[in-house]
Amino acid sequence: MEHTIGYVLDTNVLVALIRGNDLGKTIDHRFRLRGHLRRCMISVVTVGEMYSLARKFGWGEKKREALQALLNELVWIDISHPEVLECYGEIDCDSQKMGRAMTKNDVWIAATARAAGATLLTTDADFDHLHGHYITRIHIDPRAALDE
Repeated sequence: MEHTIGYVLDTNVLVALIRGNDLGKTIDHRFRLRGHLRRCMISVVTVGEMYSLARKFGWGEKKREALQALLNELVWIDISHPEVLECYGEIDCDSQKMGRAMTKNDVWIAATARAAGATLLTTDADFDHLHGHYITRIHIDPRAALDE
């Protein structure tokens, strides 16, 4: 897979962007995402998670249209790519050895970021143990982001 510079957006970042709440606006402004979404990537796993969350949250037609518009602006990375698969095996095995169980979807998202050579943007700490060794991630603390 060709290594690129940009961001892989975690599912929680997409949720904040779609909601358009203060957190989403802060993330969008801080990382200048709107208008530059072509340099942003997501794992296809995130696409599935977003469709599921839209149903769970009971999003109406307007939010579902906003979701689809956002997804159309992002580069989707397929998890069947050999480099993503190799990174998945490495991250999943090593995380378990470290005693840091991750959800399988988070492993796929981390593997996508590693394979793409991109920085992962996330609002949760699930990827902290990977930062600096397997991936570069920017953890956006939702409380601190709102203070900016």
